[in-house]
Amino acid sequence: MTCMSEKMKAPSVTGDGLAGGTAAGGRPSPMELAFAEAEQAAAAGEVPVGAVIVSPEGEILAAAGNRPKAANDPTAHAELLAIREACAKLGSERLIDCDLYVTLEPCAMCAAAISFARIRRLYFGAYDPKGGGVEHGPRFFGQPTCHHAPEVIGGLNETRASEMLKAFFAERR
Repeated sequence: MTCMSEKMKAPSVTGDGLAGGTAAGGRPSPMELAFAEAEQAAAAGEVPVGAVIVSPEGEILAAAGNRPKAANDPTAHAELLAIREACAKLGSERLIDCDLYVTLEPCAMCAAAISFARIRRLYFGAYDPKGGGVEHGPRFFGQPTCHHAPEVIGGLNETRASEMLKAFFAERR
């Protein structure tokens, strides 16, 4: 998990908006930061997934990459680590009006945490037909037992995210 020690803002982005690249003012977009976290995770031998949480004011509250192996914790997914860090920073179990950017469709466990944290919007890169819990598998947010469903925008930089995952697993086979 990367602790965002200095206040970073996620300003309005130019070009394709949220998909990646550089934000206005020369700062990386939230999705670009998520890809950087995913790359760091891959370099550490973790599945390359990165997540970033942005406040309603555009401040980067948290950024994390997958760490289950390093933490000896099967729940140390990028999304959960970022949610924990953002909640601690805000001193609340809720992330009302915050947005989550992640490079891969969240699994069911992460989807539940996203719901419980009351994330406003979920942006993700690659779809995950095998392990996804949002658009695939249990489709958590569509269940009658789901208390809060964020707005979901999938497929941001989908090709880049998919290629990163494919390359990671190809190296291990």
